[in-house]
Amino acid sequence: MPFREINSKMVEAQVVPGQKMFSQRGAMLAYRGDVSFTPSLTGGQGGVMGMIGRRVANEQTPLMAVEGSGTVMFGHGGHHIQVINLTGETLYVEADRLLAFDGTLQQGTMFMGSQGGVMGMVRGQVTGQGLFTTTLKGHGSVAVMAHGGVIELPITPNRPVHVDPQAYVAHHGDVRNKLSTALGWRDMVGRGSGEAFQLELSGQGAVYVQASEEKL
Repeated sequence: MPFREINSKMVEAQVVPGQKMFSQRGAMLAYRGDVSFTPSLTGGQGGVMGMIGRRVANEQTPLMAVEGSGTVMFGHGGHHIQVINLTGETLYVEADRLLAFDGTLQQGTMFMGSQGGVMGMVRGQVTGQGLFTTTLKGHGSVAVMAHGGVIELPITPNRPVHVDPQAYVAHHGDVRNKLSTALGWRDMVGRGSGEAFQLELSGQGAVYVQASEEKL
């Protein structure tokens, strides 16, 4: 069920019988037809383990299961919305940036330290973002939220991309991440973003970057 962009802050999705989608609570702006919205305990095909992963990760962003037959318009807080279409790859995105996604996608949780080692853990502590990132894998569409617009930057072999950690929205592909700093450990104390910290993403894929460092 691909999303249709109405404008930069609203998307529309067709809901058909037998198929389910999930949205952040409070994301529904309007709908037409016979559509139901119920709280989701598992949040997609992650099942019970997906739910446990979200609780361990302290990502309590509640999800609603959307079912029925009709058209639903989504938006939240006036944030910019970026639609990402997946064709089998895995998308890594902060849970609170998820607006809505196809129920066909498999949801999971990844510990950022598993990719970035100790520095990946530091990223969570320093930037205030979680040590865990939500993953969505399969074929389907995802609508994510950001501040001030989003740009997609390609990541190619031998050409890593450096991103301010708080400007990071999501990434996909065969990508590794690590946090680097131009400052010493003593200088890092009390600094949460900007040129002092850089999230380096290398490999093959793409990263989505927002225009503002403001948190959702």
